Amino acid sequence: MTDYAFPGRWIGAGTMVLGPALLLVGTLLRLPFHYFFPRQLVAVAEHPTLMTTAHALVVAGNVLLAFAVLSLAHRIGRERPVAATWGAALVLVGLLERTFHAGIDQAAHNVVRHQGVEVATAQVSQSYQDLHLFSYLSFTILIGWPVLAYAAYRSRVFGPFRALALATTCLLPLGVLKGTEPTSVLAVAGLCAALAPTGIRDLLTAPRPSRGSVLATLIAVPVVGALAYVSTLG
Repeated sequence: MTDYAFPGRWIGAGTMVLGPALLLVGTLLRLPFHYFFPRQLVAVAEHPTLMTTAHALVVAGNVLLAFAVLSLAHRIGRERPVAATWGAALVLVGLLERTFHAGIDQAAHNVVRHQGVEVATAQVSQSYQDLHLFSYLSFTILIGWPVLAYAAYRSRVFGPFRALALATTCLLPLGVLKGTEPTSVLAVAGLCAALAPTGIRDLLTAPRPSRGSVLATLIAVPVVGALAYVSTLG
């Protein structure tokens, strides 16, 4: 028997550092452009490399945050299991919704590249208010982080400052083709301040991996790289 809990110490700590960092860089890259979708689409047309990079970093950051949240929920759950469950569940649904929105963003970006800004803007305008499953779950983006922050504070995993910093993540704009507002920078900076110290501390104090683990990782990295390439051929 072990006390292992998914995603494990290394992945949990690594994603607490890397997830917020990627999200922060992607958020800052979009800062020069107005946050609402018409200007976002113009930015894609005028600065395709920058906007593609920003989009990829934000999506990657959101995905990695899911593992960070699971790790944080495990810590909280030792003292406050109910609060940890509700907080993590709400945040994870919110992250899934943001990933869903990112897929729509990617489709709109592709229309800009292949058919131009005017066509893309018209298509987005016509369908912007269309309902889908996640239309009914947008509240999770708004309340998930404060609930998780409260749970972290009540369980003494975070002090008041880091709990408040985590709660500010709810200030990130939600919806399709949203860029960066001043509050976006505040929100992601708060996320970094909340999660990164725990991740860094765990990475520095984690026991050294065994030779078997290192060997398995060295074998897995090129295999995963090859699978990633093959995935693009479908």
